[in-house]
Amino acid sequence: MSKWRETLGYLLRGGPPATGIPARVRAEIRARENASERLISWVQLGIVLFFATLYMIAPRAEGSSGFNFVPLALAIYFAFTVIRLALSYRVELPEWYLLLSIGVDMALLVGLIFSFHIQYDQHPAFYLKTPTLMYVFIFIGLRALRFDPRFVLTTGLVAVFGWLGLVAYAALAEMDGMRVTRNYVEYLTTNSILIGAELDKTMVILTVTIILSAALYRGRSMLFEAVRDHAAAADLKRFFAPEVAASITDGERALMAGEGSVRDAAVLYIDIRGFTSTAEQLRPAEVMAVLTAYQDLAIPVIEATGGRVDKFLGDGILATFGAVQPSGTYAADALTAATAVIEVLAGKAGQFQELGWPGPFRVGTAVAAGPVTVGVVGGRDRLEFTVIGDAVNRAAKLEDANKAEQSAALTDAATYRLARAQGYAGEPGELRPARRVAGLREPLDLCVLAK
Repeated sequence: MSKWRETLGYLLRGGPPATGIPARVRAEIRARENASERLISWVQLGIVLFFATLYMIAPRAEGSSGFNFVPLALAIYFAFTVIRLALSYRVELPEWYLLLSIGVDMALLVGLIFSFHIQYDQHPAFYLKTPTLMYVFIFIGLRALRFDPRFVLTTGLVAVFGWLGLVAYAALAEMDGMRVTRNYVEYLTTNSILIGAELDKTMVILTVTIILSAALYRGRSMLFEAVRDHAAAADLKRFFAPEVAASITDGERALMAGEGSVRDAAVLYIDIRGFTSTAEQLRPAEVMAVLTAYQDLAIPVIEATGGRVDKFLGDGILATFGAVQPSGTYAADALTAATAVIEVLAGKAGQFQELGWPGPFRVGTAVAAGPVTVGVVGGRDRLEFTVIGDAVNRAAKLEDANKAEQSAALTDAATYRLARAQGYAGEPGELRPARRVAGLREPLDLCVLAK
């Protein structure tokens, strides 16, 4: 019983409950529904223009001596459709207006069918033979474009009641001359009414309506899930590099912990000088404002030179070049980014002071190149896409060495030579051979890129 109650509530709402669905997902679903309503309006306009054209070029049927309601009905429906189309581009059509539109559709169809016995001066049973009833499936199918079972079900039920009303009127009109028969031949050749045949038509309309509503019931659930997944995928691209996000969302199979590949890449590490001690003097809102401004300036520089941000480490940024997407200039690009970030941030010193940062805003950068493992780490239910290798550790240690070397941008001599071979055209670095770097066992030849 609870399942039936849930299904009934689903149909009355037109979709899953709003609980558990983020507001941005609901907004996207509404936007798609509004787009569907515009499509329905255009299709309706196309239908009325098609039938108007067909009516004008088709020869007039013989025997129709009574008043012809078709031109008037088409004109009224054309005006209503144009108004509906214009409104669909200006506002979100309310549900009452959509239901009114369904009523207008069915009133047009039932009215046209009813008018045939007047137009041809026949008993009302005459209109039961008209093939115009088939147009009801156009209107039912039209409502399916919104992907909402409520409107399909409403259209079908209105059509059923409208047809039953026509049948009842034909059966009860002129009671002194009852036209109901059980003879199929008489039904086809005279203005007689075969109740079973009319019920068959009713059942076909009702069955098609129920089947299509059931399909939309299932389809709408999938639509909600698809929109939610689409929103999640869009959010994912904000947390990962585009290539990483694509490998997660477009992969043929789910990624598993332990999967990875080895690539030659360069790692760039950026860190704010004196951040911890300075942040203690600032309000949390000021700290976040400074971090946001710093990252908004640094990230475009990294991406413009071919890098991808791997992760944010508090005030630190770890970026890779050639790891996510292979590159033949990864070391040169990383060194270009290392010096460019310093220049860009130095040029915005006034902005950081306005945000509350006391004194000059300075960062240190360091680059190290070498083979790294690019892959997925973590447990079964919590994964992280990252890079692992000596170059990652070396870049972090070199950034710390900036303090001891009194430099702003630092790399090792091997990475510098590789970058030069790859076309690095920056200012020549200052070589400092056999320097001790905290955290590294062996002395390392260093190259200062900026002081």
